[in-house]
Amino acid sequence: MLKQRVITALLLLAVLLPALFYPSIEPFAALTLLLIGAASWEWARLNGCGPRLALAVGLGMGFLMALVWFAGGLTTALRPLWLAVGALWVLLAVAMLGRGVAGWSTWPASLRLWGGLVLIACAWLALVQARVVGLGFLLSVLLLVWMADIAAYFGGKALGRRKLAPTISPGKSWEGAISGLVGVLLLAAAWLWADGQGDSLYARLWALGPALAVLSLVFLCAMSVVGDLVESLVKRSAGVKDSSALLPGHGGVLDRVDALLPVLPLTMMLITI
Repeated sequence: MLKQRVITALLLLAVLLPALFYPSIEPFAALTLLLIGAASWEWARLNGCGPRLALAVGLGMGFLMALVWFAGGLTTALRPLWLAVGALWVLLAVAMLGRGVAGWSTWPASLRLWGGLVLIACAWLALVQARVVGLGFLLSVLLLVWMADIAAYFGGKALGRRKLAPTISPGKSWEGAISGLVGVLLLAAAWLWADGQGDSLYARLWALGPALAVLSLVFLCAMSVVGDLVESLVKRSAGVKDSSALLPGHGGVLDRVDALLPVLPLTMMLITI
């Protein structure tokens, strides 16, 4: 399993890194558009769509987002959208996690399907717009989520005692979540020390004031956990371990980007307020 995970990760990096570092956004936008279509296909399957309908949903999402791209949506200011999506994610955190796994199936099927697809589409728009803001900015956002996840994993392994959401994700603990936050704060401090005047997320937040910067990082860390828990809740409701088997050793696309789904639009919201 470890060998398979490593091979898959190396292959993904071999494709993603050249697109990410390419001077223009087109290769990165095109490659991530494929991933967003795959994530939409996975979401449709998790919400009861049959093979043909799920495939149609994935292709339809890719086509729709391509239209948005060609209409200039990737470079258009979308502040009202980020505010709306940010509020929606906060409401979901309260409603979904409060009602638990059993509560998910009581929501109307169409609301579950289309609501999730809208959030996936918004995450892709935020991802590409973050790249438009700057490579350093996007990398700082991605590293925030990765650091929160890695530090939470090791902190939870070493210190975890109190379960964060035992019926949704038994492996997560409060100690792990706090470790993730500490890791992100240390990352932000190191980044600011090394490149305080750069275009990173941390520099932009710091310019708003130290207190607001710290509160924003706490909020983003918390929402990265929410994204992970929401996907775990949906998978448990569907009775599956992974969103798909598209990425051998890693599960599906949603399994890899779940924490990014809320963080990306919320980040764009914070820098455009």
